[in-house]
Amino acid sequence: MKSPFAAPLVVVSGLALTSALPSAQSPREEQSRIRSPNCRFAAGWAQKDILQNPSAFEWDVLYWEGKFHQNDVAYNTANGMTYDGTQLDWTTGAKTKKHPFSAASKEALQIMMYAHAIAGSKEAARFLTPDTPSKAPKFAASIMKTKLRAYLSFNQTHPGFGGFLPWMTTSESQLSPTWDWVNRVPALDNGELVWAVYACIHALEQSRDRSFKDLARGWQKWLDYVKTTASTVFYRGNGRVCAVTKIKDQTKPLKDPQQGYECEGTGYLDDPYEGELFTHFLNSFGGLPKAEKDALWQAKRAKLVRVEYNMGGYGPITVEQGYWFSGHEPWKVLELPYYDVDLVKRLYHNAERARTCNSVVTKIPGLFASVNNSTNVTTDEIIGYISPAGIPSIASQKEQEHDVITPYGTWPTIMFDKAVGLAWWHNMVMAKKMQNPYGSTESTRVDGKLVSALVTWDSKITTVVALLGGVGDLVRSKMKKDGIYNEFISTTQD
Repeated sequence: MKSPFAAPLVVVSGLALTSALPSAQSPREEQSRIRSPNCRFAAGWAQKDILQNPSAFEWDVLYWEGKFHQNDVAYNTANGMTYDGTQLDWTTGAKTKKHPFSAASKEALQIMMYAHAIAGSKEAARFLTPDTPSKAPKFAASIMKTKLRAYLSFNQTHPGFGGFLPWMTTSESQLSPTWDWVNRVPALDNGELVWAVYACIHALEQSRDRSFKDLARGWQKWLDYVKTTASTVFYRGNGRVCAVTKIKDQTKPLKDPQQGYECEGTGYLDDPYEGELFTHFLNSFGGLPKAEKDALWQAKRAKLVRVEYNMGGYGPITVEQGYWFSGHEPWKVLELPYYDVDLVKRLYHNAERARTCNSVVTKIPGLFASVNNSTNVTTDEIIGYISPAGIPSIASQKEQEHDVITPYGTWPTIMFDKAVGLAWWHNMVMAKKMQNPYGSTESTRVDGKLVSALVTWDSKITTVVALLGGVGDLVRSKMKKDGIYNEFISTTQD
């Protein structure tokens, strides 16, 4: 075993993490905190400087990723709702075609960011309101207020969803399911959403501002409602959670005699990855008896598999087998305090050692995650979406595509070591066209010939939320207050 992590061009040695910062700011860091960096700021940074002291580089990253957070680019100010993202002009980088749709997963990223801003994070303020950091809490809370109205209005017009969200059109004042999600709703994305809301409620509750506390009560009312509907919409008994639920009539209430719910096909949410977020929500709030709670976790056992990474002199490194071992799969650690369990923390630490070392061994200049493919420069269309992108040797799915890398593949590494994670992020955004007026670009081909001329929540804000440490701290505090923390820990340990 050569190292805990590997950075592009530089192998970071030693067993200790490498992101410890000096107690005093360097002159460069102090300068960075008072200036506005250039759009293509990455070219002004050497990898060794990032590895030595990542905080100043992080400050530049937050500033430019925050340029994404604009009306008609990332979200709709009229209803507070996210857009999936926006395509860019291949030559100028200016916004072109907006994706007028979104999902609960994008909402989760937005709300996690706002939770940090409301809680007073200077880093979140750098992202949201860099010129007036003190305004970040009220700015975030105002959007959350608008968003709550949109959620409540959608539930009135589409009560069959039980308060949960399908993929939806968000460009209109009134939300509506996209054409392919009429009478259908996913559990995974909504699991990401409910815990993000949970974290934001805690941040609002801790504020001294009375209006924030009122807003917290409004969101708590929404959350309390979906607690009562979660089992009806998604749970079919014997540990079976629908990956996607088919709704008989989305315009009828849950208790209407003509209403009905069934799993779409035979797909169940039985993964040990990000799908666990919804399982924990059911476990904590779904009103299930102990036998059914036990069945939830028994249903996941078959896919919880130990494997070892062992290539190029790196290893053996014991990890939890991934589906593709995509950087998207560990999403659950952004939201719940999994790392309070030492075994889980060490296992996921190992995953990032394997992820970074694998790219060094295979001479890939970046990291893999499920992401949008490149833009066809003739038609200006995204070629498609690449789900199967990871590390085949430690994944259950061996057939994968390894032509495209993405900056957001660094976020799980950043959760353990900002220095190494940001060094990899830097290596990818140094490629041609990988910085634009809205921050980092979606993805690049490993040969550097094409990029995905697109900016999205998934490919940008996962990284930003990871830089803020996820929302596990906020969730932990509220879990303890609600009396569910000990059960979460014991379930995770088992």
